[in-house]
Amino acid sequence: MAAARASRGLLQPLPRGSFNARVLLLVTTLLVTFGTIAVASASEGQASATGGSSISIILRDVIYLGFGVFALYVVARIRLNQLVRRAPLLAVGGIGLLIAVKVVGVTSNGGKRWLNLHVIYLQPSEIFKFVTVIFIAWLIQHHHDELGHWQQLAIWTLPVTLGALLIVIEPDIGTTSVVLAIAFVMLAIAGLSKKLLLRIGLLCVVAFLGYMKMKPYSAARFFSFLHPSKDLLGNGYQLLQSKIGLGAGGLTGLGLGHSREKWGLLPNPHTDFIFTIIGEELGLLGTIVVIALFVWFLLVATRIAQQCTNDVYRLIVVGITTWIMVEAIINIASVVGLWAVTGIPLPFFSYGGTALITELAAVGLLYNIAHDNSRAGDVVIREHQVTNFRQSLEDRTLSRPSSSRQRPYSQRQGR
Repeated sequence: MAAARASRGLLQPLPRGSFNARVLLLVTTLLVTFGTIAVASASEGQASATGGSSISIILRDVIYLGFGVFALYVVARIRLNQLVRRAPLLAVGGIGLLIAVKVVGVTSNGGKRWLNLHVIYLQPSEIFKFVTVIFIAWLIQHHHDELGHWQQLAIWTLPVTLGALLIVIEPDIGTTSVVLAIAFVMLAIAGLSKKLLLRIGLLCVVAFLGYMKMKPYSAARFFSFLHPSKDLLGNGYQLLQSKIGLGAGGLTGLGLGHSREKWGLLPNPHTDFIFTIIGEELGLLGTIVVIALFVWFLLVATRIAQQCTNDVYRLIVVGITTWIMVEAIINIASVVGLWAVTGIPLPFFSYGGTALITELAAVGLLYNIAHDNSRAGDVVIREHQVTNFRQSLEDRTLSRPSSSRQRPYSQRQGR
């Protein structure tokens, strides 16, 4: 009985033996190590400007890294079925944290996105990305036969929609777009019809345009990348300095620690524009190494998904991979002028406590899934499923032979 209770517990011994999991840890270690070095260099100017020592920011980053490694270890030991089973509770908790931000959150740089826990500043919107992955996987597992109808889809995905709306009003349209991208891709892979995917896409576009209509300043900042030279001292300033930094780096860079842009010329050099500092200090070769590491991460995650025998857990791999790759692509595209600057961090690189912790927790989940050999039942979303249980029950009742329905219960039981 004790063994049975242990098997039902939340934690299990750390799984070992998967080659893909070992490679995943290797590429993650390289990403985090490179990212920590980059933050140490890029944050010098910011630390000095705030009156602290030149290493004050990197010390906090190392502390967050410690929390992240612990999160990776814990999530790698969680029993996957127990984690997915608790998805509704996680969704409630995630929404509760987002509401707490609205009530008692800390405002910085024009956004109210953090909770002051005194030990760390917690950013619930980052946690909600992780929650979205688990919740959508649970939703598809338990309600795939209902999601083919748009009314049911709207009802069951309401927690994600509500969370996204709470993030929008922080305001943080970048993180909102990542949350919606995670849900969209997972539903698409699970078999949601093209018609419904098109409706969702059009609804998101309309909502985005409506938001931009209500926020002219945000619209001007978002679309400034289309005409960067139009307002060089205003909305185009960051992109101008970013391009100057990347151009100054040339092929091999100015040398580690020798960036000029980080000394007050480029805002947020250790967060949104850390890729620029890497390009300035290590040149084109440095940026190619960063991109190559993300491509390697993508290949490893894809391999884990291909070998996964449980369709629910495979969807979780898809969600996490979408999360990491969408953020990496948008961040890099924004600093080179191919997309708007939306404040999306470069995963494993940009300074940001909660982001790094949740990213490493996601890696722990991938590590866990790489060792799993369980199987799930049918989780494919089909367009033409009977979703009204009462109607389905009535149809089954009417389909029985009339003699069976009219005989007394005792006779039907053979008494």
